[in-house]
Amino acid sequence: MKKHECIIGIGSNIEPEQNIAAALYFLRQEQEFVSVSSLITTSPICIPDQPDFLNGAAKILTTMEIADFKNYLKDIENRLKRDRTAPKFGPRTIDLDIVIWDGEIIDPDYYSRDFLKTAVDEIKLT
Repeated sequence: MKKHECIIGIGSNIEPEQNIAAALYFLRQEQEFVSVSSLITTSPICIPDQPDFLNGAAKILTTMEIADFKNYLKDIENRLKRDRTAPKFGPRTIDLDIVIWDGEIIDPDYYSRDFLKTAVDEIKLT
C-alpha cells in the first residue's frame, strides 16, 4: 500500500497541553508517526476575548486516502470533545487540519499564518 506523507496543523486553547498530548497519543498509536514541531503560543484570530492558543504541527505517514484521513482527524477531534456548534474562530479542545499532503500545500492558511508556516517548516524536512 502506498504511504502518504501528511503534515497536520494542531491547535487548542481549551486545556491545550492535555488535548494536544492526547491528539498526539492517538496519532502515535494509530498512524506511522514521524515527528512533531515545537509548540507556539498564539493570540486568537477574529475573536480576541478567549484564551491564547497553543499551535504546532505533526508529520504522519498513512495508508489512508486524503478524504478518509480528513474524516479520521475529525474522529480524533470528536474523541476530544470538539464542540462543532461553537463559532468558527472560537475556543476549541483541538483543531487538526491537513496542511501538506504528499509534498503539496493544500491549506492556504500556511501562507497567511506565520505560526503555522513556522511549525510546518520546522518538520517539513524531517
